[in-house]
This record gives sequence, C-alpha cells and structure tokens, in this order.
Amino acid sequence: MRLIFMGPPGAGKGTQAKFVAEKYSIPAISTGDIFRINVSQGTELGREAQRYMDAGEYVPDEVTNRMVRNRIDEPDAERGFLLDGYPRTLAQVEELDGMIRFTGHRLDAVVSLTVDGDEIVQRLLQRAESEGRADDTEDVIRRRQELYAEQTAPLIEVYRDRGLLLEVDGMGEVDEVTGRILNALAGIAES
Repeated sequence: MRLIFMGPPGAGKGTQAKFVAEKYSIPAISTGDIFRINVSQGTELGREAQRYMDAGEYVPDEVTNRMVRNRIDEPDAERGFLLDGYPRTLAQVEELDGMIRFTGHRLDAVVSLTVDGDEIVQRLLQRAESEGRADDTEDVIRRRQELYAEQTAPLIEVYRDRGLLLEVDGMGEVDEVTGRILNALAGIAES
C-alpha cells in the first residue's frame, strides 16, 4: 500500500497513521517528525526548518522533496509507505508523482480527514501543553489552518479527480476514526 494522509494540522493524521501503517506493515513517514528530529539534533536542515516552523510557515519544497525522496528510497519503504504531511503543494504532488513513477509503483489512496476548525485549535493547544511544543501557539495554529486552506486543500481536488480520494470523518474517539479509515481502505487492499 502506498498511501497519503491529508487534513489540516491537528486532524489526527499522525495518530491514525501509526495504526494504519502497523495494519499494513508499512512505515508511516511524517515530514513533521523528520523536521523535529533534525531540529533537536541541530542539523543544517533542522536549523533551516526551524525558522519556517517557528513562523507557522511551510518548509520550502526543495528541502522537503529531497528529504521525502531519501526516505521512501529506504529499504523499509520498498513494500509501501504512508505519507503524513506530504505533499502539501501542487508542486510537491508533481514531485511525488515522479518519485513513485520512477520506482514503477502507483499511489493506492489518499485519505482526507475532515475535522472542525475550532476543534483542531483546541486539540493542538492541549497537545502543546502536554508535549511542551513551543511551535503550537493559537496564532501559529490558525496561520497553519490558513496555509492549509490556501495551499493544500486544492490537492484534495487533484486526488478526487484521479479517483484516489477517500474522505473520512476525523471527529470522535481515536478507535472510531481508525475503524472508519480501515473500512474505507478495505476495498483497496483487496484489489
């Protein structure tokens, strides 16, 4: 399975990605996690990414594309992967199309989690408090929502037109949402 999880920051993509990736024995690849690891290790990429993350902006495509290409080339992603947080722009969609085409594979599905905007703000403020995430202030969260609407939401139409989009209600308990996602993916996994 080669999957993409989409939805605004705080929709639960990371949480759900872990369960779905485990179910299909594929790695969940989160650009946010990779950025945070680089920041904590003080790498050059991490320092560059930190400037953008602190402002609630997206890390530039060229940096993100290189990072994703390197990650899906690793041996554990040979049988498939689940991308969480990528692609975020139309340019990244084209880049990912090329990466997948190069390997001779195809994308199986794009899961879009839908969640109420105010619910997302509350989730992320709670996460910021419990995990000590300095980058999750209300202003930054709302800026990320604006960026998502401007830059990433158009990707939903691209994947809908390709017949790959599965829209899933992201509201409710974690296990309820997981069940909805697995039900939506069941037909694809069998084909």
